[in-house]
Amino acid sequence: MKTVQNELSKIIHLSLASGAKMPTYATEESSGADIYACLPDSDFVLAAGAFAMIPTGIKMEICSGYEVQIRPRSGLAAKYGITVLNSPGTIDADYRGEVRVILINHSNNPFTIEHGTRIAQMVFSKTHKVEFDLTDKLNNTSRGEGGFGSTGT
Repeated sequence: MKTVQNELSKIIHLSLASGAKMPTYATEESSGADIYACLPDSDFVLAAGAFAMIPTGIKMEICSGYEVQIRPRSGLAAKYGITVLNSPGTIDADYRGEVRVILINHSNNPFTIEHGTRIAQMVFSKTHKVEFDLTDKLNNTSRGEGGFGSTGT
């Protein structure tokens, strides 16, 4: 895959553990890069109803002002009930440790994760810092304090 840098793309520096796979985009228009389980010594069985942190063998240097969101793969969710527990997981620009994905098995069957299994996808997003201003009164809106379900089902 070509590395392209322009106004809209950034180069992300990666470090890969032995046996780890480079993230890949499945298609030209994919917004998320697939990431893979790094389990070179043995498969991992995720029991029904259980969750676990799965190593990817990836460490990265994320551009300042960006985050990486770890999201589920729709195929794993639809076919096997496997999803990312803290979806989306956030990786901050100053984190330099290994990316691990917290997967949960919502099915009634154990699910075997093999070395190189695509387990999630990562999407890069621009972040924005804000200043917080303490006030005693907020401006009114038509919704007001209407919460869950207040705008319909």
